[in-house]
Parts: sequence; C-alpha cells; structure tokens
Amino acid sequence: MKILLVNKFLYPKGGSETYVIKLGKFLEEQGHEVQYFGLYNKNNILNNNFNLYVKDIDFQKKNLKTMFGIARIIHCREAQRKIYQLLKKFNPDMIILNNIEYHLTPSIIISIGKYKKKINKNAKLFYVAHDYQLVCPSHGLFNINIEPCERCLNGNYWNCYRTKCLKNSRLKSLIGTIDSFYWHKRNIYKYVNKIICPSNFMKQKLDTNDELKNKTIVIHNFVDNKANLENTQTEKKDYIIYFGKLCKDKGIETLLEVVKTIPEIKFIFAGYGPLENEIEKIKNAQYVGFKKGSELQNLISSARLSICSSECYENCPFSVIESQMYGTPVLGSNMGGIPELISIGKTGEIFEAKNIEQLKNKILNLWNNKEKLKKYSENCKEMKFETLDTYTKKILEIYEE
Repeated sequence: MKILLVNKFLYPKGGSETYVIKLGKFLEEQGHEVQYFGLYNKNNILNNNFNLYVKDIDFQKKNLKTMFGIARIIHCREAQRKIYQLLKKFNPDMIILNNIEYHLTPSIIISIGKYKKKINKNAKLFYVAHDYQLVCPSHGLFNINIEPCERCLNGNYWNCYRTKCLKNSRLKSLIGTIDSFYWHKRNIYKYVNKIICPSNFMKQKLDTNDELKNKTIVIHNFVDNKANLENTQTEKKDYIIYFGKLCKDKGIETLLEVVKTIPEIKFIFAGYGPLENEIEKIKNAQYVGFKKGSELQNLISSARLSICSSECYENCPFSVIESQMYGTPVLGSNMGGIPELISIGKTGEIFEAKNIEQLKNKILNLWNNKEKLKKYSENCKEMKFETLDTYTKKILEIYEE
C-alpha cells in the first residue's frame, strides 16, 4: 500500500514528530511504500522522492505584521498546490494528517479532497488529533491562566479573542479565532474519513462538534515494541520520579509545594522547562536534566512511584504509559485522558489536580505501604499496551472497512 504521512516538521522535535517517524519506519518495515510531506528544513530526516516541500516561515518575526503573513498562517496556497502535485505523482491509497496548523494549514485538505474526487476515489484520509485544535483555537483547552477552559466547544470561537488565549496576544488570538471560524465554515473536514483520537476524553470533546462526531475513533498511543525491556533496571530504589516538561500546566508548582512538606522522601525530576531552577532549591528534590533511552528507562523502572501531576487536559501522556510499562505504578491527576490509562487500585491511583493536601496524603499513604506499591508494580507488568504492530493493524483494518 502507498501511504503519505503529513506533518509540518519532518525532523525530531515533539510528540507528533516522534509519532510520524516511528509509524513511518514501521510501515516501511512491513512492506508499505511511505512518503512524507511537510516544511523544508535542513534538519529533515523524512523526505519524499519528488522534492516537494513547503517553504518554512518564521512567524515570530515581521511576517505577523503584514496582511500577507497573517493570511499565510490561515490558508497556505503553496502547501495546497505542492501537496496536490505530490498526490498526483505518488498516488497514495492512504493519507494520514498530523500536525498541520499555521504552516501547512487545513488548505491542504482541499487538495486531498480534489485528489480523492478526480484521481483516486478509493483513497482514505485520516486525521490524528494530537491536540484539541479541531475544537479549540488555542489547541489546549486551557485559558491564559493555564486553567481548563471549554468555552469554545459550542463553536463560539470569539472567546479565544476576548480572553487572549493564545500567548496573551490579541493579534495571535484573533488569528486563531479567524482560523477556526474559517475552516469550520467551509466544512473542510467533510473530506476526512476518520479522526483518530488517542483518548476517550479527546473523542468526547471532539464529539461536541456535529461536523466531527461521526468520524472519531479511539486508538491509544502506541509504545515502541522494540523497547529493551530485558535490560531495564527492575530493582526498586527509594525515590519517586517525575519526568516530562517542567512547567506550570504540568502541575510542577503544586508538586513542588508538596515535596517541600515531606523531606523524608526523595524525588527525582527528569526533563526540561522553566521551573528547573525551582527544583534545585529543594533539598529532597534532585534534578537530573533531560534523559532518554536506557538511562531514562532505568530511572523510571527503579522508582517506587511515578507522578503525573498535570493541571491541563492531557490527551494520552506517554509518561503514564511508559511508567507502567517499566513496572512503576502511577499517581496521576484527574485531568483529561490520564485516568483512563491507569487501572485505578491496581496499577496506580488518581488525585484531584491542584489539591495539595490530597496529593500529599496520597503520596504518604502509598509510600508507607510498600506491599501495596509492590503489588501495583507487579500488576503493571501484566498490562497490555498498544504497540506499533497492533496500532498499524487497527489503522489498516479501518482502511479496509
């Protein structure tokens, strides 16, 4: 089968890029012909045989000060034209869209619809919802104060402009508002066959939109089935781990307030973000920097407990999946898709986001009950996760339907 993977960045950068890189490589290993479409960048590791890419534009500079720059963010004619050229040359059976906003823009869906109508009527278009962009102009379902916000779910996107949701900028919020109104008004997503949601929570939010609700399906994020589990450290040590982004919306400020009050417990923080320096001020907190690969695996598997303290609507966080995969139970907040990833009372527990007292009590109760933590850890090893193999099989089954 011929498959076109579309993402604005074609080099390692974030979650959607990791998804595209791993999925594309696995599909190729399974004998499928895979091509990629996105922005041109000297760091690209994903390519297409026709040298068709979109010119990258730095929207942080003067481009936002011109009408052309603003229009380019919403509707990119270059991307629309070049993807159609690529579709005609490659003739894919399946197109999978990922992160396309503000660079490739939904304008490329117009070309895909045209391709499906005129060239390949059997081609299928999938859209992977890595964030809440389809129903929220700011993409995160939280406001400027990093608080959960669902005001735009009814299609009244002017709320984004009124509250300056996008980086506290009136102009950026206006662009996000216009972008949402424009593409939903054009009914552009009618060309999409299925929207893949990594969590039931994501599906529930997208289903509030009548245009989308009959297209959504849930497939949780996959784990790398080549992960070296045999060589991962399994002997538990006396510390609790947090790994991921170190910022306010991830609940780090709340977590650090708790850490200060229980000096008898050691906490290890791995990752990066603006609150790195705050961690180093606390005696029983150790910041080890950004870790990956076997080094991160060993840190996770050796911990007695992993904490996911997010105060925003998480979709399907890898930190929760990976912790349990490596035999470490999770104490997670009740935000977004986190609770559905934890077998509550078996592989971890849930606390109310921002509730300092409840988080502290949960940590102490688990820490002082080593037998419960041990049982949770054993249960983790019995959990079944979505792998690249099962994930791609599900996508191909949907295509066959």
